Amino acid sequence: MPALKELIDQLPPELQREVEDFARFLLEKRKKKAGYRLRQDWAGALSKYKDQYTSLELQKKALKWRGD
Repeated sequence: MPALKELIDQLPPELQREVEDFARFLLEKRKKKAGYRLRQDWAGALSKYKDQYTSLELQKKALKWRGD
């Protein structure tokens, strides 16, 4: 199997630019994921229901509310 560079060199210039743009996109996308921190602002959002429902019932209701 030819190396990636060899394959790219066989493409016309406009497609080579597309490959370059896509590679840059992938690199940028990876950078954004690497810096992503887990949000936990949802914690305690269902606490007002703790006396009405069991945790299993809350899980089922949460799925229903989300539309899953």
